[in-house]
Amino acid sequence: MRGRRGRACDPEWTSRRRLLRGVERLTTEQRIKMFLKLDTFNPDGDLVAAWITKELLRKVMACKYRGALSYQIRAALEEFYTFAAACKVPEIHTLATTIDTWQQPIIAAIDTGLSNARSEGYNRIVKHIGRIAFGFRNTDNQRRSIRWACTRRTRPVPSRITALRPC
Repeated sequence: MRGRRGRACDPEWTSRRRLLRGVERLTTEQRIKMFLKLDTFNPDGDLVAAWITKELLRKVMACKYRGALSYQIRAALEEFYTFAAACKVPEIHTLATTIDTWQQPIIAAIDTGLSNARSEGYNRIVKHIGRIAFGFRNTDNQRRSIRWACTRRTRPVPSRITALRPC
């Protein structure tokens, strides 16, 4: 986007904002206008297919907030898979394959509301600090460095005690 923040008069910016908005936040006129612009920019329909794919995945993830049951989540996923199979865009096929690989953890996360995001975040921090601390000669110092990075408690700043000298 030309390395700057978009303006309302910039057609690329308004189209981008419209693409990122959810289908429920678009009026009928905005949706028609968006599809006409997408057909103008991309007559193959790849962008329209990508937008529909995004909306179908949003529908799957919305099952969490609707309190959907397991069969409803599977039905939303089946709708996504059906669209992806009928689509001719290879990136959408790759996305569908990835979602299919992770289907059970996705359903479990939507069902229970739990995820392994916290442990994955800690693993990322450990790997990063481990790479930085590779030159430590003492493994205890490396462990301390990792433990320091993984805990979020604020640590008191060591105070400098100056002895008062009598005059």
